[in-house]
Amino acid sequence: MKIFAIADTHLSGQPPAKPMSIFGSHWDGHWEKIKTSWQEQVTNDDVVLLAGDISWAMKLPDALVDLNEIADLPGRKIMIRGNHDYWWQTVSKMVKATQGKFEFINNSFAVAGDWAICGSRGWICPGDPLFKSKDQPFFARELFGLDAPLAPAPQAGYSQILLMLHFPPFYNHQTTTGFANLINSYQVHTCIYGHLHSEAAIKTAATGLINNTTYHLVSCDALAFSVKRLS
Repeated sequence: MKIFAIADTHLSGQPPAKPMSIFGSHWDGHWEKIKTSWQEQVTNDDVVLLAGDISWAMKLPDALVDLNEIADLPGRKIMIRGNHDYWWQTVSKMVKATQGKFEFINNSFAVAGDWAICGSRGWICPGDPLFKSKDQPFFARELFGLDAPLAPAPQAGYSQILLMLHFPPFYNHQTTTGFANLINSYQVHTCIYGHLHSEAAIKTAATGLINNTTYHLVSCDALAFSVKRLS
C-alpha cells in the first residue's frame, strides 16, 4: 500500500463551468494532467488523500459530477473539506450520495495500514496578513476541533500519525501557532495541506522536516498537477 495526496482540484463539471485557466495558462487542462498522473502511479491497493477544495459546486447533487470523476480513478479515497467545498454535508449524506466510494473525515481519523490519517479543515492563522478579527472565532473552533482526531489516534495504538489539513498550519514558518503546537504535542509524523496557489505563497510555504514533523504542500498547482507520493 502506498499513500498519495493532492488538494485543490477545483473541478466544475465536464466541460468545466468554471475553467481554472482564468488563473493562468498553466491551469489549462489541469484535470487531465492530474488524471494521467493518478492513473500512472496509483493502484487499487493504494490510498489517495484529498485535502479539500475538490469541487466548485454549491450543492451536493451538483458536486456528484466531479466526485464521480474522482471515484472512477484507482485507489481508496479519503477526503477533508476545503473552504470552497460549499456542497459538503453530513458524512452520512455524502457517503450515501457517493455510494460509499469516499471516506469523508472531519475532526476524525481513518486507518490506513500502520497510519492514523487525521483530518480537519483548519483555518487561516493569526500572524497571516489576511487574518482579520472576524477570523478569530473560526480559528478557535477549528483549533478546538483538531484535538478530536489527534487525541484518540495514539490511544488506539497508532504511533504514525498523518495529519491532513486544508489550510496551512502556520504562516511564514511561524511555528508557534495553535495548530503547530498541537502537531508538536501529538508528535505528528507527517502533515499535508493545500490552499496556497500564488507563486510567492508556494515558494515560501513551509515544507520539509520542521520540529520532527515532515510538511508537504499538496495544492495541485504546487505539484505541477500530479499526485504526490507520501509513503
